[in-house]
Amino acid sequence: MNREKLKLAEKTFLTRCPEGFSSPEMIEIAKKHKMERMVRMAQEGLSEDKFENTDAVLETMRKIVTASSMVSVFEKPKFRDLVNGLSSEERDALADGLRMTLHGNQEEGFTQMIAVLQPYKMAKWTVLTACLVYYRPDTEVFIKPTTAKNVIAHFELEGIEYSPKASYEFYRLYRDRINEMKAVIDKRLQVNNAAFCGFLLMSLED
Repeated sequence: MNREKLKLAEKTFLTRCPEGFSSPEMIEIAKKHKMERMVRMAQEGLSEDKFENTDAVLETMRKIVTASSMVSVFEKPKFRDLVNGLSSEERDALADGLRMTLHGNQEEGFTQMIAVLQPYKMAKWTVLTACLVYYRPDTEVFIKPTTAKNVIAHFELEGIEYSPKASYEFYRLYRDRINEMKAVIDKRLQVNNAAFCGFLLMSLED
């Protein structure tokens, strides 16, 4: 990573908002994203014991994707209709993929979700990562294509190249780079990964 650019972004942001994400203006923005509510929904509805009921899990997944302020308004109804139209076998496979992604072999689970969604052209980065970032907001990441591509280029992240085609390999690399960047930033900007990526996005717009 280019630490000079990251530290310059940090300095610019903290000059404008000295309290970081605790600044009044950032608190107002955070309210629109309802992060605490979304995290609670994910952690309660997608805990390991809930996966005994495929229908309940997919309903929680649908609610998270459609309620997320980070997912495109165009993708929300498409995902809702897709979930409702999947066969019984596909529903089981999607739920099991999410279970493994959150509670087991993450690579296998992520790849399985892609396999279920790909034929319907819904293996979107936003759909695949929404539940992850709300379930573990301090370690997992939400991938928004344009933001990820620009963050990689601007901060000169090494060993990673953006691809619109979803894959676990890219997810793992991007998550690791984001966590590496967050570890060297001011504590006032370490609220959670969604907020940190929001800071990176705002720094790109300055």
